[in-house]
Amino acid sequence: QLQLVESGGGLVQPGGSLRLSCAASGFTLDAYAIGWFRQAPGKEREGVSCTRSRHVTSNETTLYADSVKGRFTISRDNAKNTVYLQMNSLKPEDTAVYYCAADGTGWGTLDSSWYDYWGQGIQVTVSS
Repeated sequence: QLQLVESGGGLVQPGGSLRLSCAASGFTLDAYAIGWFRQAPGKEREGVSCTRSRHVTSNETTLYADSVKGRFTISRDNAKNTVYLQMNSLKPEDTAVYYCAADGTGWGTLDSSWYDYWGQGIQVTVSS
């Protein structure tokens, strides 16, 4: 059974940092693009970042939404079958439920319709 499980969320003060993890089971992340998405109350789900499969030839191996560029970093550890989202300089507007998702084409975008498998989501709250 293919499964993605997020962890690492929680409450943090503005300016603080969190690292989210997305662990896969039942399949190998290496062949998939992995995206991070978030959804705040009353808002649509938005793409935050994506890391493309190493099997895809592209000049851009990672993508970021403009709102998080320079603050968030996506990375993957294929040996651990896990993708991370390091979030620094967090702002109250980063508060949302964060989801990771897998795209079997390996290409990946910040468009959620590309993705086949989703985690259950994890809450991130940035507040003083």
